[in-house]
Amino acid sequence: MTTDSDHHEAISPNKLDRQFTIEAPNKVWTTDITYVWTLEGWVYLAVVIDLFSRQVVGWAINDHMRTSLCLDALQMAFWRRKPEPGLLHHSDRGSQYASKEYRNHLSIMKMEQSMSRKGTNWDNSPTERFFRSLKHEQLNYEKFRTKEAAKLSIIDYLAFYNGRRTYSTLGYKSPLKFEQEFYNKRVYESVLF
Repeated sequence: MTTDSDHHEAISPNKLDRQFTIEAPNKVWTTDITYVWTLEGWVYLAVVIDLFSRQVVGWAINDHMRTSLCLDALQMAFWRRKPEPGLLHHSDRGSQYASKEYRNHLSIMKMEQSMSRKGTNWDNSPTERFFRSLKHEQLNYEKFRTKEAAKLSIIDYLAFYNGRRTYSTLGYKSPLKFEQEFYNKRVYESVLF
């Protein structure tokens, strides 16, 4: 269990409200943390997923799950994607996401915060589904001697997931292929009209 919702930080309303079908990239991002056991101890992974394509647009791996882990994933996503102001950022009610430090970053990045209802994993199911795929397709079949080995395996899966793994909600295309087709269509339409 990575969610510590027993804190005194402010909770944002659930603005996403399980509306997981998004019309364009960089409109809604979801985020969460998971963990992987190694013989050297736990490794934690924070991801940021663009709901439009289900692409992992930011991630961070470390041996702790402090707020800085989540901020590293958020900053990677922000600098890679450079979203316009108003992006909806959805997470669970964990102390990392509710912290003043994380909220300040969202404010600076001009993102609107949304949080799942208490004890409701379904409110962030696309991210939970990514973690299930990661563990079922990659991590559950390996025993990691070192934290570094776990990190390398996770990074390998992220590259596979974004670039090659097909997704039923994307018409059995990979996240990268789905986004590429979206942008190609926009370019084509702008030339015609």
